[in-house]
Amino acid sequence: MGDDMSGDQRNEKTETGSVSQVANLGMVRPPFVYLGAIILGLLLNFAWPVRLVSALLSVPLGATLVLVAVALFIYAVRTFRSAGTPVPGNRPTTTIVRTGPYRCSRNPIYLSFSLLQLGVAFWVNSLWLLITLIPAVTLMSFVVIPREEQYLESRFPSYYLPYRASVRRWL
Repeated sequence: MGDDMSGDQRNEKTETGSVSQVANLGMVRPPFVYLGAIILGLLLNFAWPVRLVSALLSVPLGATLVLVAVALFIYAVRTFRSAGTPVPGNRPTTTIVRTGPYRCSRNPIYLSFSLLQLGVAFWVNSLWLLITLIPAVTLMSFVVIPREEQYLESRFPSYYLPYRASVRRWL
């Protein structure tokens, strides 16, 4: 959410007082959205296994996707930390981050969560894990991210609007 800004940007806030102090008030926490989707997918796979790909492809493809997801997550978190803004959405964002993976995606952490679940789906060779990824991404796309974008637009209008116009949401 936040990144390399000047002191002016760090202090830019609307005058109304109606701006939420945080992007995520805790009702829908992204890590739990994906964790729930993974658990549900694993339970469905245990009850009714449905293979996704051939056994020869599942582990190499899954492991590769999991490693990419972990690397992207670490890169995104380090970029936030170096910009001095908190990672959790239930803490106030201090700046708009435009460096590192945030040059290509406004939501690289959520992208990493999605890639992680996709990687696990291939690794355990479960169509159910792929299917349960769909509602997780839908919830993120239509509930969580719009709420966070509204928060950032209200908090940093002159910095976030140009960023949003120049960088895609996912990829």
